[in-house]
Amino acid sequence: MPAAEITLPVTLAVLGAGFLHALWNALLKSAAGDPLLDTALIVAGTSVVSLTLLPFVPLPDRAAWPFMATSAVIHFAYYVTLAGAYRRGDLSFAYPLMRGVAPLIVTVLGIVFLGERPTATTLAGIAMISLGILVIAWYAGGRHTAAAAAWALGNAVIIAFYTLVDGAGARASGNAVAYVCWLTFLEGLPYLAWIRATRGPPAFAYLAKRWRRGIAGGAASLAAYGIALWAMTRAPVAVVAALREVSVLFAAAIGALVLNEGFGWRRMAGAAAVVAGVAALRL
Repeated sequence: MPAAEITLPVTLAVLGAGFLHALWNALLKSAAGDPLLDTALIVAGTSVVSLTLLPFVPLPDRAAWPFMATSAVIHFAYYVTLAGAYRRGDLSFAYPLMRGVAPLIVTVLGIVFLGERPTATTLAGIAMISLGILVIAWYAGGRHTAAAAAWALGNAVIIAFYTLVDGAGARASGNAVAYVCWLTFLEGLPYLAWIRATRGPPAFAYLAKRWRRGIAGGAASLAAYGIALWAMTRAPVAVVAALREVSVLFAAAIGALVLNEGFGWRRMAGAAAVVAGVAALRL
């Protein structure tokens, strides 16, 4: 069983995972091509990197395979809605909205399905992180449309479900690294097959021309999720899910400094709430 609270080493590891998560999302958004194909590029890169690691990790325990199968289906929907959100909104709006709502849903699902019992301080920390993230999203510059919000909120629900499934799957697997390597290799295949069926051979020519970006983004994606799932075997899923979303601060900084999407004092206030929430989780 994971510990009831999160330790400092696990906290730092999850913050590192948050930076890597923001990095691959920035790579996806900055590609400035077709969002569906650019998402496929990251998915393909993740599958390739995972494939190279499979000879070095064991098979997950049999109990974990139903979780992986379920997660693969959920992740297909995640990639589709992720591309939809980025087609209709800027990184600094869509990304925080997706990531800010998910921890609240995960907290409720973790209580109901995993029997987690967060303390009042933990609940306050999760709430402050989510509130700060939503403030960052609301006051984002650039495209701020109802369609982008709808796609992002749909993605948030999907994130919550795959987080819950994979948190339980990693615990059942006996080896979180093996679980994430096999999962990310297998889950990419349906999405890439769908891209091939709907977009034809030109889609794979598009991926081949940009393979370096795909490998870089895929490696960051794999490492980010691997660290998060490892952390979920050592701390409550809801706490890890909330802490991981500090990635929004990194994404907002990247959006402001690299993609010229703006920041502003209101978003700074949201960032302060996120930091306060992280501090509350560590009290």
